[in-house]
Amino acid sequence: MKAGATDLPVLKPFRAAPIAPSGLAAPALLSAGLVAGTAIVFAASLAVAQASGPAARDGAVTILWRWAPLIFQGFLFNLLISFLSMALGTAVGVLFGIGQVSPSAALRKPAWAATQFFRNAPWLVLLFYAMFLLPFEIRLGPVTIAFPAWIKAIIGLALPVAANVSEIVRGGIRSIPSGQWESAEALAFTRRQTMWMIILPQAFKRMIPPWMNLYAILTMATTLISVVGIQDGLTVTRAALVAESRPELMLPMYLLLLLMFFAYCYPIARLTMALERRFNVKG
Repeated sequence: MKAGATDLPVLKPFRAAPIAPSGLAAPALLSAGLVAGTAIVFAASLAVAQASGPAARDGAVTILWRWAPLIFQGFLFNLLISFLSMALGTAVGVLFGIGQVSPSAALRKPAWAATQFFRNAPWLVLLFYAMFLLPFEIRLGPVTIAFPAWIKAIIGLALPVAANVSEIVRGGIRSIPSGQWESAEALAFTRRQTMWMIILPQAFKRMIPPWMNLYAILTMATTLISVVGIQDGLTVTRAALVAESRPELMLPMYLLLLLMFFAYCYPIARLTMALERRFNVKG
């Protein structure tokens, strides 16, 4: 028997086989079918509205072309709300997420309670609270600062976003093996140095896919601000239908707004899937 050889069974590490390129064909075909189906439904609804409209009035295509720039401007306002809400929610959520893994109970318990409360509260209810409980203006001595409704809407949407980001950060930090903490401690790193120099850089790539998913959900949820009287894409679409008084235009107009959101959010979903494969992040 050779030196170092053994008759005992050896358990070799398992290595997953790489995903074959053909495995991505089905999602790609499904995506192409979804896009084509949505376009066909939109074209069919527009054709029906065009054919059923009064002959003496403008056609459905003309009316849709006239209102499309205004609807697009409202959609851009939805994107602005989503950017600002996500930025504010991410900043607060990162602090809450780090607080949830703090060894100090004085930080850990309040961060956990706030996360669970806002994460499990309906978004529309939080939006109503922000709209009606926050002041319309703030006075700082002789200076009066206006507090417009769209800023309150950003705060209302940022609350559930912060709670979900907090869970994303907490999960990302917890996913790092404990050996990383132990190795840093053996090298005389403080907890703060370990968190910012070792743990968070490794956890960051694991946080990106769920963070992007959350942003896509937030973008679609920004239409809730129309319920509290803020002019967005949905409000403009509703106003266009009221102004034209053409019931047959309801389906193509709302589909036009839907296509705008789809064209923006779907690439985010595809990029999220690509990043999950690249980082080998498993849900």
